Amino acid sequence: MIIEHYFTCPHCWQRISVLIDKTISEQQYIEDCEVCCNPFLLKIRFKNSELTGFQAISIEQ
Repeated sequence: MIIEHYFTCPHCWQRISVLIDKTISEQQYIEDCEVCCNPFLLKIRFKNSELTGFQAISIEQ
């Protein structure tokens, strides 16, 4: 099951969203901001299909 999660880009501070699969309990991947195109690392954690952790960490270029 896919959900949309809104957060603030760690580079440009704009509110953006990402689609995440809540059937995967721990996820970590690199995504580009849809506004400024800078990359960030997403760390996502679910427990019993509930979002328990979400981090968007700036990747310095």
